[in-house]
Amino acid sequence: MPKVKKVPRRVCVGCREMKPKRELIRVVRTPEESIEIDHTGKRSGRGAYICASMECLEEAIKGKRLERALKQTIAPEIRRELAERLERP
Repeated sequence: MPKVKKVPRRVCVGCREMKPKRELIRVVRTPEESIEIDHTGKRSGRGAYICASMECLEEAIKGKRLERALKQTIAPEIRRELAERLERP
């Protein structure tokens, strides 16, 4: 009988739902203290995950959950970049 591969799951900081890691966008605070979107999902640093929906992004920013998860304030450029990434397919 073949082994069933376990799918890693993470919690979205916006809606607080557990979802497969592949469906979420990772935002990372790098060791250099800059906040970036992690396109590969493998960058070193403290990461937070968010769904690919504007509602989750708005909730995460409004409730300061994303800042709390990364333990650093988020620049407006990063917010804009996240919003742009969510708008395109």
